[in-house]
Amino acid sequence: MAVDIKNLNHNQLNDLINKAQLRQHELRKEKVSKLREKIHAMIKAEGFSVDDIFGGARAGRPRRSGGTVAPKYRNPANPEQVWSGRGKRPRWFNDALKAGKKEKDLAI
Repeated sequence: MAVDIKNLNHNQLNDLINKAQLRQHELRKEKVSKLREKIHAMIKAEGFSVDDIFGGARAGRPRRSGGTVAPKYRNPANPEQVWSGRGKRPRWFNDALKAGKKEKDLAI
C-alpha cells in the first residue's frame, strides 16, 4: 500500500502521520504482549513463577521506613516549633538567624 505523499495537503499529511503513529503504537503493544506471553510460558515450562525469577516489587532489599526525622532545632520564642534540619528552613529559623542567633543557639 504505497501512498503518494507528494499529492497530500498539510491536513491530509498530518492525518496520515497521526494514523501511522497510532498504528505503530498498536503494533508495539501487540509485540510486547506476545513477548510477555512467551516469557511467562518459558518460566512456567521450567517450573518457576514470575516472582521466583524477577522477585517481588522490591525483593532482596529492605523497605525504607519513611518515618519522621528527629528534630534538631527548636524555636526559643515558641518551643512547640521544631525543625529537623531537612528541607526548606522555617521562617522562625531564618528570623532568628537574622536577629543574630547562631544555629548552635537553636539546636536542641
